[in-house]
Amino acid sequence: MAAAKAANVRRVVAQSIAFIYAPGQGPKQEPRQETDPLDSSEAQRMTIEGVRALEHAVLNTPGIDGIVLRYGRLYGPGTWYEKPGGPGSLTAGAAAQAAVLALTRGAPGVYNIAEDDSPFAIEKARRELGFDPALHF
Repeated sequence: MAAAKAANVRRVVAQSIAFIYAPGQGPKQEPRQETDPLDSSEAQRMTIEGVRALEHAVLNTPGIDGIVLRYGRLYGPGTWYEKPGGPGSLTAGAAAQAAVLALTRGAPGVYNIAEDDSPFAIEKARRELGFDPALHF
């Protein structure tokens, strides 16, 4: 982010992960919102510290509009998985589409990027970025 600031970059789009939210409560869990707490378990400590550091830097560098895309688990050509690997999956093409949209659309902040049937709410990405998980490169 220091290099981006030195180069007078005005907008940064960063890839993060959506599967780091704290576990939900009860049998019927609502889709995870971008404002929900992240997992604080010891098992996820190193991953969460990395996510928090990345997201903090992108979202809090003065003079730069930071966009964080919290992707579901990627699948498709060029990934480790040819088929969805469970809830919260996302084709690599749809992830790329979201990144391209975020270059010029959306207010600074965090956006969940996943398929419709995921445990992650994607309404904000639909509304502000124009994201549609069915469309991809």
